[in-house]
Amino acid sequence: MLAAAVFLAAAVCGCYGPPPLTAEQAEGQHLYAGRCAHCHVENDLALKPAPPSIQAVLTKPLLPSGAKASDLAVRELVLRGKGKMPSFSGRFTEKQMAALLAYLHTGMQ
Repeated sequence: MLAAAVFLAAAVCGCYGPPPLTAEQAEGQHLYAGRCAHCHVENDLALKPAPPSIQAVLTKPLLPSGAKASDLAVRELVLRGKGKMPSFSGRFTEKQMAALLAYLHTGMQ
């Protein structure tokens, strides 16, 4: 009985961590690691100022630019580029863009 109560308490408080990524989110994680993280995490190009962190970007009300955080705004920014961020138009299929957005919605666990 005590074990069941401990299990229930752990499940309610989320002690087991975030849920596993779906296949689509995992694909988005892979795309992020290969195409985004080198600037937004590592800044391996030594850009000044460094590109903003986009950790949990779609779980917040605003993007680092101050625009309202939405799938449409992120999609536009990725595909058109802005400032030092290059355009990724033609480098993401619709399926890949959907996967990237799905991953960004996880808070990037």
